[in-house]
Parts: sequence; structure tokens; C-alpha cells
Amino acid sequence: MRTFLFPLLFIPCILLTACTVGPDFKHPDAPKISAYTAHSLPDASASAPVAMGTTQHFSSTLSDTESWWTSFGSNQLNTLVDQALQASPTITAARATLEQARQTYEAQAGSTLLPKADLNLGAQRQVFNDAAFGQSGTSKPFNLYNSTVGVTYLFDMFGGNRRALEAYAAQSDYQRDQLRAAQLTLAGNISTAAMTQAALYAQIDASQQILALQQQEYDIAKQRQTLGALTMIDVLPIKTQLEQTRASVLPLNLRLQQTSHLLAELAGKTPANFTTPHFTMSEFVLPSQLPWVVPSQLVRRRPDIQAAESLLHAANAQYGVAISNTYPQINLTANLGQEALTTGSLFNANAALWSLAGQLTQPLFDGGLKAGVKAAKANLAIVDADYQQTVLQAFRNVADALRAVDNDAQTLAAQAAAEDAARNSLDLTTEQFKLGSVNVLQLLTVQQQEAQTRINLIGAQMQRLTDTAALYQAMGGAWVAPDASLQTSSGQ
Repeated sequence: MRTFLFPLLFIPCILLTACTVGPDFKHPDAPKISAYTAHSLPDASASAPVAMGTTQHFSSTLSDTESWWTSFGSNQLNTLVDQALQASPTITAARATLEQARQTYEAQAGSTLLPKADLNLGAQRQVFNDAAFGQSGTSKPFNLYNSTVGVTYLFDMFGGNRRALEAYAAQSDYQRDQLRAAQLTLAGNISTAAMTQAALYAQIDASQQILALQQQEYDIAKQRQTLGALTMIDVLPIKTQLEQTRASVLPLNLRLQQTSHLLAELAGKTPANFTTPHFTMSEFVLPSQLPWVVPSQLVRRRPDIQAAESLLHAANAQYGVAISNTYPQINLTANLGQEALTTGSLFNANAALWSLAGQLTQPLFDGGLKAGVKAAKANLAIVDADYQQTVLQAFRNVADALRAVDNDAQTLAAQAAAEDAARNSLDLTTEQFKLGSVNVLQLLTVQQQEAQTRINLIGAQMQRLTDTAALYQAMGGAWVAPDASLQTSSGQ
């Protein structure tokens, strides 16, 4: 037994002297830039004396542990997002895929880092023909019992197995980042849909008011036509405008229904069995503090960039595997067992048997190995280019979002001024109508103008909300419920 175990003691010593071929992975450098846009943005946005007109400032100290959608102040939104993160099939699939990647890594680690040991127990009854050995007589059957433990180990002298495990760990990291990206996208889509639904409700109400005013205008025009004060030429344009407004409300209703269906899907339910929340513009607040991440840190916060880096890590490790295949492979085997004719003498020193073997295989000629190395190197270049493209798209995404929130603030301020002017005009026209200076048709026209500017204002308010949510997403969000269980063995 001591003779059998002694050579195995060399395995850890040899392992310490083993090397790992192929380049070690290094995190790509972040773009060396200090700004996201060519022209600097103001430190604070424009403001307006209406809802969603808050001045917004950029802050780099927002808590990463806070679910970012809660900053909009809607309890209905918070509840819906929390429920969707648990019930969405997309998130369920992403979690299962991550677990699959983890278990694949564990399976590979168990079968490549450690020796494989098998226990074999056997019993057989045999009889030999004595004549085959030049003897005569009657052969007697006998029993043969054996027990053996076999150990095999593919010695990882040049690190091919370790590189393969590194690639599996990077794939697990990639699935972790994909889960984070799915959570961030789901929360953003629900937030945008909820805000859109609230705006549609408000715009439909304002459109119905316009429709009612135009119906009054048309009814009055018909009465005046009957009295001879107006002709059909005067009435028909009013009728045309009335029907155009009626037609314009239908697409708004369709969008509202489709938005409700979208919310159901995002929540992991069918439209028929989903109780659609009724979001209103008044329940949302515009965050006064906007997330700000310096460009050098963005690559560590965006899950899509991190996912692309994980794929780059995996490709780098696979390149190392391809290189290691061109080096010698060492396979060690050992067997220790007992063999006896009776079970009573099976486990004693006289019944022991053992064997040790080592085999080295050095590729001498295999054109496919060199091609495999070149293919792995080319794949590494492809994945590196994909990573660079992902970074470019992310920085463009942030630049677009920053410009959008700045433009939205200015647009809302202009729409608020227009709505204020329309409301003042309506107040003055109403007073003139009471004094008899204007007729009812003129008053109805001004009322319609005021209602239309309200619709435009609602649209500007919604745009500012949704683009603020988009900025949170572009900055990587404030991580969606960080989960320690998402960490993997690659150390990323």
C-alpha cells in the first residue's frame, strides 16, 4: 500500500510546477474620455411652473442598492415591477440559464481538477479444462472474488484544463450579466409603459373635451343655418373638424389598450387575466437628482458591457485551450485491489495487487491543431471587436439620453408657456363672451385651442418622465436588487 501511494504524492508537487499557456485575461481599458457629448451640458436642467417641471441636477452619489424606479414616486409602479421581476418568464429563463451555466462549471471542475476514482467489486465462478494444460482429470469449478479501486488523472501540465474551466466561469459570468440586463430592461419597459398609459388617459380626456366643444360648435352652427344666419358652406368645415377629432381619439384608445396588453405581458400574465393598473400623471414625480457615472466607470456598471467583457474573457481562455492542445498530454492511472478464491481471504496482504501507469502523448503531426489555434485567435479578435462595438453603442446611448433630458426640459418649459398663454386667452375670451364682445363660436374655438395645448403639455410631461427612466437605464440603473448568489468563480 505504501509503495502504491508513494508515487501519487508527486502529483501535487508536479502540479505546482505546471504552467498555463496562452495569454492571461486583462480587463479592457475604459475609453479615455471625460465627457459623453461633444458639447457640455448644463449642470441643471430648465424648469417650468407645472407638473414634471422640476429642475434636475446630476448626482454621482445615488445609492446603488435602491431600485431606481422607486424615484418616480408611484406605489403602483413599484408593486408592478416587483411582481414582474418574480413572475416574468424572461427573468425566470435568465435565472435558469445562469444556474445551468453554474452547474456546468461545477461539473467540469469536478471532472478535470480532481482525479477520477472508481470502485469495482466482482465475483465469478469458473472452471478450467485440465487438458488444455496437458493434464488429465476432472476439472473442478472455483469462485474468484476481486475488489479494485482505479484512479485516473489527466495531468494538466500546460493548463489546458484550467483554461477550459476559466472559459466556463466566464460563460457563467456572461449569464449573470444577461440576467442583470434582463432585469434592468424589464423594469425600464414597465416604467415606460406605465407612464405612457397615464399620459394616454390624460390625452384621451382632453381630446374628449375638445370633441364635446366641437360638437357644441357644430350644433350651434346647425341652428344658425336653420335660422338663415349661416350657409352649408359655413357648417361643413365645422363638421369636418368634428369628425377628424372623433377619428383622432380612436388611435389613442387603441394605443391605451395595447399599452395595457404590454403591461400584462411584462408582468407575466395574459391580457385576459391581468388586472391592469390605472396609472395617472398625478401619481408620478420627476426625480430632481439624475444618476451620473463618469465615463471611466460606465463600463463597470452597464450589464451589456460586462456581458460583452465576459464573452471576451471566455474567448481568451478558449484561445489558451487551443494552444495547450499542441503540447504534450500526460495521463496517469493507478489501480489497487484484492483478488482471492474465497471471501474470507479477500482482504489480506497476500491478496493485494496494484499497478501504476503513466502515458505521455506528444502531437507530432496534426495540421488541424495549428488551424485550431489560428481559429481561436481569430475568434478572439471577433469577440474583441464586438466588445468595442458594445462600448460604442453604450456611450452613444448615454449621450442620446443626456441630450434627451436636456431637450425635454426645454420643450416642457415652452409647452408650459404655450399652455399658460392659451389658458389666459381662454379667461379673457370668456370675460368678453360674458360682456357680449365675442360670440359663442369664437369662445368654443379658444376653448379648443386651450385643450389642444393641454394635450401637447401632457405629451411633453410624459416624454420627460420616460426619457428620465431611459437615462437611468443608460447609466446602468441603480442595480436591481443586488444578489450575492449571482457571483461566480471567475472573480469578475
